[in-house]
Amino acid sequence: MIPSLPRPAWLRAGTVVYAMLFFAFLFLPLAIVATFAFNDAPYPAPPWRGFTWDWFAGSADGTRRGLFADAPMMRSLWTSFVVACWVTLLAVLVGTVNAFLIERTQFRGKSALALLMLAPLVIPGVILGISILAFASRIANLADDLWGLELDFLRPGLPLVVLGQLSFVIAIATLTITARLKRFDTTLEEAAYNLGASRAAVFTTITLPYLKPALIGAAAISFLMSFENFNTTLMLVGSDAPLTVMMYGRMREGATPVLNAVSLFLMVASAALALTMLRASKAGEEPLGRTERNAVPTTSEQPPQLPNRPGA
Repeated sequence: MIPSLPRPAWLRAGTVVYAMLFFAFLFLPLAIVATFAFNDAPYPAPPWRGFTWDWFAGSADGTRRGLFADAPMMRSLWTSFVVACWVTLLAVLVGTVNAFLIERTQFRGKSALALLMLAPLVIPGVILGISILAFASRIANLADDLWGLELDFLRPGLPLVVLGQLSFVIAIATLTITARLKRFDTTLEEAAYNLGASRAAVFTTITLPYLKPALIGAAAISFLMSFENFNTTLMLVGSDAPLTVMMYGRMREGATPVLNAVSLFLMVASAALALTMLRASKAGEEPLGRTERNAVPTTSEQPPQLPNRPGA
């Protein structure tokens, strides 16, 4: 339908109803979880028994252990944070290398390699975790049998969790950075080279500032994907359980409003992180021709002068 034409009343009403149902489907469960994080009852569901902070700070008489007084839960929260930081750092570094490999090099089979990088995205997380665990265990056992080496990082534990999550998070980071690099005007780099700039100077003053929004976006996505991952993590975790595995274990033992408090805390923290990354990404977006062109390094303040022709 042409936007400028008036819409009938039934279509306007249907649009409003659809939007309300859609957003209710998205946010109503989250609102219920957030609300009952403050319910003064030992269960995380209706009915409402009154408002309390006990499920965050704990009760004065010690009968209720809140989120911030729950040492195992806080330890698992820190574990998830550490794992997510490592995954984010490695995913952005490797994703940047992959982006340059795809966009700046030519070799036989490049298209097939680019598609192969996306394979972990279509493999179920459980299958991916089991495959990585079986492969890593086989390598660790082989090294132990042949050379007597104990490769503990290939045993179930946090290093293997990082490697397992990295196997599919890298694909997202690569796609994000490649999409930005594909739109880059390479004549800016050529101009800098013609003025005598080194490869390192061109990369740090022209290419990297242009990629900054994509790097920030890839970092935010990688961090959130790692932090909330469960399927792959469950297959590879050792004694130090990240938050998602800890919450799964608590649910099996019996749900309490502490899980609602954890969920609310994560919703607020994730929203704050997303908004911060969004603002940082927008701050890095400057019109092409100002940041990159002003950043072209030169060997002198004035461009080199051509010699005068004889008789000029």
